[in-house]
Amino acid sequence: MNMLTKFRTESDYLGEKQIPADALWGIHTARAVENFPITNRKMPSEFICAYGEVKLACTQINNELGFWESKDKASAIEKACSEMSAGLLNEHILVDVFQGGAGTSTNMNVNEVIANRALQILGEKPGDYQIISPLDDINLHQSTNDTYPTALKIAAIRLLRDLEQKVLELQEIFQQKEKEFAHIIKIGRTQLQDAVLTTLGREMSAYAEAFNRDRWRIYKCEERLRVVNLGGTAIGTGLGAPKKFIFRVVDRLRENTNIGLARSENLIDGTQNADVFVEVSGILKAHASNLFKISNDLRLLSSGPDAGLGEINLPQKQAGSSIMPGKINPVIPEAVAQVALQVAGNDQIIFQACSSGNLELNQFMPIITNALLESLLFLKNICDVFNKHCVAGITANEKVCLRNVESSTATVTALIPKIGYEKASKIAQLSKKENLSIKESVLKSGVMTPKEFEHLITPEAVCKLGN
Repeated sequence: MNMLTKFRTESDYLGEKQIPADALWGIHTARAVENFPITNRKMPSEFICAYGEVKLACTQINNELGFWESKDKASAIEKACSEMSAGLLNEHILVDVFQGGAGTSTNMNVNEVIANRALQILGEKPGDYQIISPLDDINLHQSTNDTYPTALKIAAIRLLRDLEQKVLELQEIFQQKEKEFAHIIKIGRTQLQDAVLTTLGREMSAYAEAFNRDRWRIYKCEERLRVVNLGGTAIGTGLGAPKKFIFRVVDRLRENTNIGLARSENLIDGTQNADVFVEVSGILKAHASNLFKISNDLRLLSSGPDAGLGEINLPQKQAGSSIMPGKINPVIPEAVAQVALQVAGNDQIIFQACSSGNLELNQFMPIITNALLESLLFLKNICDVFNKHCVAGITANEKVCLRNVESSTATVTALIPKIGYEKASKIAQLSKKENLSIKESVLKSGVMTPKEFEHLITPEAVCKLGN
């Protein structure tokens, strides 16, 4: 094969460029790849598929409005858009996640890939833009500034739904542990000091309830993302798009995606303001906060196991040290905490980026996209890992829990309704002075019978609401 057949020549405002002859991307993509060799990370597949759905809806409405005389051409473009929405063209979206231009490089990459794939479907060669143009056909009646954020919202909604399911599963596994451990009396702690009696089941119930709140918050987030600015083109005025297109394209996108999308009542607001992403990210950070706290609680409760609290046992997943034999670390809760920290960092990025838009457009949509989708993907994955590789396998160390109950002054608090504060204090002093268990001190002092003592530290007694 000679040099002339290996490459094709494409041109833009800046000049000409040699493009591999069979490449589905073109000159705009090539320039962006050269300009942004930053992270070597490509756009998330969920975002690319969503972009394909946006382009498909636009293509279908343009076709129905009669903007292409050739039905074969329109059919080829629709097929190419459908392939992108199905994830079949992901490998051709090459632009780095970090890029200037508010996402224009990604939009042009998408336009070029769809155009060239449609040309292939027609039996033509990639680059023959006289037949199908990335700009005049694929981007017809559109702009980066309305298609890009619309694709982001679709991708985010789908990931939110996936995350909600994973959070629900976490809630349910903790509810199972609540039932499994309901009979186990243990020491409740405040400020890391012994406080009062509780049950291990009650501790697990609090974790389940926290994830229940997270699940509800995440579910409600979808409402915030359903309003899109598709049809607003450059700044929300609909410049270059016919009114029929503007009023029909979001309806078609809603039908195709089965997501309750609605066109923004104020397309200018929908184009320039990105505060909705700050709101959603804040909800994700709240969930991350619960993940961080609960994962650290499990690390504390399982600490030791011989010289720590050791009240629960976490599944042993891998060797914990290259120098200390027998050491097993709580690697899953540690990973959960690290994801939570990353999500909190992404939230700060989203706040800064959404606040930094200027006038009619936010130029930082790429970093908003990267941070938001990364948080969603990371949270979805870590919730699944946390559930399957940690929480589901938690067991209770009942002997340790019982030993702590019998020896801790926290148990004395449970006796106050029966013997009063003063006598309870003397029981605690006797225990410390003579190195006796609380039970032994109670029996030695004669303030109550063994049966009365046992009754006051049953699961039913320590869990009832009030005296």
